[in-house]
Amino acid sequence: MMELQEIVKAYDEDIKKGRRCAVATVVHVDGSSYRRPGARMLVNDEGMITGAISGGCLEGNALQKALFAIAKQEPIVVTYDTSDEEDRSIGVQLGCAGIIKVLFEPIHVAKPDNPIELIRKTLKSRLPSVLVTFYHLNNVQNAPTGTFLITAANNLPDPLPAADGQQLNEAISICFSTATSQFTSYNNTHCFIEWVPPVTRLVIAGAGNDAIPLMQMAELLGWQVSVIDGRYSHARPERFSASCQVVVTNAEAAFEKIDVDAFTVFVLLTHNYNYDKAILKWLLPLSSPYIGILGPKKKLNHMLDDLRVEGITISDAAMEKIYGPIGLEIGAETPEEIAVSIIAEIIAALRKKPGGHLKYKPTTIHHSHNTFHNTSAGNVV
Repeated sequence: MMELQEIVKAYDEDIKKGRRCAVATVVHVDGSSYRRPGARMLVNDEGMITGAISGGCLEGNALQKALFAIAKQEPIVVTYDTSDEEDRSIGVQLGCAGIIKVLFEPIHVAKPDNPIELIRKTLKSRLPSVLVTFYHLNNVQNAPTGTFLITAANNLPDPLPAADGQQLNEAISICFSTATSQFTSYNNTHCFIEWVPPVTRLVIAGAGNDAIPLMQMAELLGWQVSVIDGRYSHARPERFSASCQVVVTNAEAAFEKIDVDAFTVFVLLTHNYNYDKAILKWLLPLSSPYIGILGPKKKLNHMLDDLRVEGITISDAAMEKIYGPIGLEIGAETPEEIAVSIIAEIIAALRKKPGGHLKYKPTTIHHSHNTFHNTSAGNVV
């Protein structure tokens, strides 16, 4: 999310200074690639780049293509074959061994629904959305090309830039129901249907020194961060970043000031048993997907037993979202290392990944998206 936030910020600066710009979007990957579909970079007419579509190997050529799209004021699709060791246009022996398709869209500032403004809307929303990007591999004139925002299932843009609205609608519905990006095609026009969740909101219960590196790393990812604590001596805004919400409150009143949704995660590290227990009690029936509790396993078990004595029913679903002891096992010792461990576990939990070593994974790192559902032929190509 941080990359998209930086792209929007750079776009606003370009507008102020009268620069023209284009956005490059990875719309398809066949094989291996450093970045996946949905990776973006913004290029202005002075050659300044924000974001990235690769690990650096494609950016030089992509800059030229973006400037061409700006000059022509027309979108283009470029295919990069990083498996071709003889392709000196992007470098020799890149090692990625993948075919990457990138859409370059010139940004028309006067259009309120240009791609950057659509990204801005997704960043502001607390509801999941979908960005549908149409592109044509042969750059056919008048073919539907560009990005459209879908804010709810069964809510297609009007007029629909597709020949088969029903098939597209089905793919969008699958995207919403599975929280995964989809691909479809019709009559040689391809659609990248991108799942865009809201920005992760992290609430840290506890304003001690160990909360500071956790806040810093979360904000580096573009997350929204709030810190709550009952101690005025600790919960002081000057101890945290300007963008971090700092709330001094007792545990019982904390959630009158904190909004909680399915994309809000919690880390309990007040080092105060009763405060943490009161927060956990309030969180159990809510939709938060992750509750991390600092401390040994016996502390968590004691806390859960106390809540049961109070008559609180703790369901299996609630237990699945409680993580204690908190963090991945990386041998963390310092507050900064512990913060790395916690952030990594949150990401793994949100993406439903085990958090193990990639060297032991028997399959490829990323799920393959190298097939399209062809609506005209009724099969997969």
